[in-house]
Amino acid sequence: MDVSDDVQTWWRTSIIDMEPGRIALRGYDIADLIPNAGFVEMIWLMIRGDLPTKAQACLLTKALVASVDHGPQAPSIAVSRMAVTCGLGLNGAIASAVNLLDDVHGGAGEQAVELFTDVVARMVPNADPKAAAAEALDQWIAAQGKIVPGLGHRFHKDGDPRSPVLLAAVDAARDQGVVSGSFATAARAVEAVLMERKGCKLPLNIDGATAVIFAELGFAPPLARGLFCLSRSVGILAHAWEQTQQGGRNKGPTPPSYRWLYEGTSPRRTGTETDQ
Repeated sequence: MDVSDDVQTWWRTSIIDMEPGRIALRGYDIADLIPNAGFVEMIWLMIRGDLPTKAQACLLTKALVASVDHGPQAPSIAVSRMAVTCGLGLNGAIASAVNLLDDVHGGAGEQAVELFTDVVARMVPNADPKAAAAEALDQWIAAQGKIVPGLGHRFHKDGDPRSPVLLAAVDAARDQGVVSGSFATAARAVEAVLMERKGCKLPLNIDGATAVIFAELGFAPPLARGLFCLSRSVGILAHAWEQTQQGGRNKGPTPPSYRWLYEGTSPRRTGTETDQ
C-alpha cells in the first residue's frame, strides 16, 4: 500500500467529507445545512445519517428540552459551579460535570431503553403487556438488582412533572403514525406492575419518559445516555457561567460553617498504643 493511502485510511468516516473551500456532512453541503437545518436536526443527521421529519425532530426536541437542568442539587450541576470557583474555565467545568453522568447519575435512560426494549420483545399481539413487563422485570432484577431504571424520583415524590407532557407527546405522535407507541405501552406496563407489587405509586420519571422517546425514535440504548449528556450540557454551561458572574472562590458542596459527620476513632496521641 502506498504511504499516502496508509495515512488517508488511518481514520475512516462516513460522517464528514472536507477539502479546502468545502465541508459536507453526511453528504449535505454545510452551506445548505446552515440555513435549512436546526440544531436538533443536525444531532439526528450526525448520529443517524439522514435528516429527521419535522414530527421526529419535534419529538426529539421535547426530550432534549426536558432534561436540560434540575438545579444545583443535581451532582453534575453542582460540580460545574464548584469547578469555576476553583479556577476552571467553562470548558473545564463542562468536562468535569459531564464526566459525572455515568451509570448512577445519567445512565438510567440508557438502562430504561434496555428494559423497555426487552418488554416490547416479549409482547405479542393481543397479549397483556403487563405479563411481558412482569417477565422482563423479573429478569432485570435477577441480573441487575432491585433498582428499576426510569421510575420514581427522590425529589418529585408525587410524580415527575416532565413525564406526563413527554408521554402525551408520544401518544400524539403515535396517533399521527410517527412512532409505534410500543415503548410507551411497555413503560406504562412496567409502571403498573411495579405499583401492584409495591403497593404504592412509582411513576415514570424523566429518565423513563425520555427513554420512551429515544426508543420510539429508534435510538440505540447507549445513545440515550449520549443524548442526555448533550441536553444536560446546556444546564451545565448555564450554571457554570452564572457562577462565574456571581464570583466566589474554592466553593465546596456546603458552606464552611457546616461540618461533615466524623465517625472515626476518638482523639488519641502517638506512643500511647498498648503493645499486644
